[in-house]
Amino acid sequence: MIPFNRPWFADAEVEMLSQALRGGHTSGNGPFTARAEAQLEQIQGHGRSLLTTSCTHALEMSARLLDLQPGDEVIVPSYTFVSTASAFLWNGARPVFADVRADTLTMDPESAESLINDRTRAICIVHYAGVGADPEVFAAMAERHGLMLIEDNAHGLGGTYQCQRLGTFGALSTLSFHETKNITCGEGGALVVNAAPLIDRAEILREKGTDRSKFVRGQVDKYTWVDSGSSWVLSDLLAGILVAQLDRFPQIDQERRRIWQVYHDALQDWSGTNSVIQPHIPNGAEHTGHMYYLRLADRASRDRFISHMKDRGVMTVFHYQSLHSSPMGQRLGEQARWCPNSDAASDGLVRLPLFVGLSESDQARIIQAIVEFRP
Repeated sequence: MIPFNRPWFADAEVEMLSQALRGGHTSGNGPFTARAEAQLEQIQGHGRSLLTTSCTHALEMSARLLDLQPGDEVIVPSYTFVSTASAFLWNGARPVFADVRADTLTMDPESAESLINDRTRAICIVHYAGVGADPEVFAAMAERHGLMLIEDNAHGLGGTYQCQRLGTFGALSTLSFHETKNITCGEGGALVVNAAPLIDRAEILREKGTDRSKFVRGQVDKYTWVDSGSSWVLSDLLAGILVAQLDRFPQIDQERRRIWQVYHDALQDWSGTNSVIQPHIPNGAEHTGHMYYLRLADRASRDRFISHMKDRGVMTVFHYQSLHSSPMGQRLGEQARWCPNSDAASDGLVRLPLFVGLSESDQARIIQAIVEFRP
């Protein structure tokens, strides 16, 4: 069976993990944490990067930085992972679901702006599949309405929009290093703080609400409890693995884009003949090769495709289910919201295997199995 995903680790990851163990600092904020954060800041070219235990926790930190109160609202796309919404709900606000664009599956600006009211505090866009979610449009929208813009950039490390790195348009952005992401340490994430006034408090929140980071830098002679926070610091063991991955970031990035392009070119004729939708990359956007997906007409066709591929030894998977129509969305009173593009993606989208180490022969086998399928 060709798997859907396989993390790509090499001897360097083992060596960095061994160094972290031998060095004696295995908790967070150690030497490998500092190295990984510096590497991320070099890739991003802007902002302060703070490693976290997951992208979910980075989103929760961003929500905490907003000082959300009951009755506040945050606009998020319906077609996204649950953390994009639950992070704000967990911190007292109500997520309000906008539809996504039909072509890119990133949040639709018109749908989002129609939801803004006097309770809205922030907009959280998602760069789905590593494709920029109209960040210039949303940055202008946030400024026009006096809102905070947050970028859920779990898929987008290294991607650009109009030659600017994804994750640098909003006041805050988040990254994921889960095992399914381009760069991984198994489980991990980062909060990228682009708004300088928020950096000090973000460090405090991550350090259980203490000013320990200032103590480590010698800025205070002792550290103490100064705010409400939590334990969101990544172990230096995992940071060591992350350093090794980030050292090879250009190689990983290039290889994933190459595999993505092979799929795209090889499946154009089949997709056109069978009315299957391929990913769309808008002008001015440079994607990350995070995923390659196909969109079939309905859930029955999608499920039949997954079964067809499994019979031929290839694992393919569906992706997000619309949050507005989920059981939790219904409890929030969102089931009546109309998000047709989100629902269509939930029903018809299927992801193909894409990982560094996918051989040319295995990719050719995947493509052959696809073109044998008739929707």
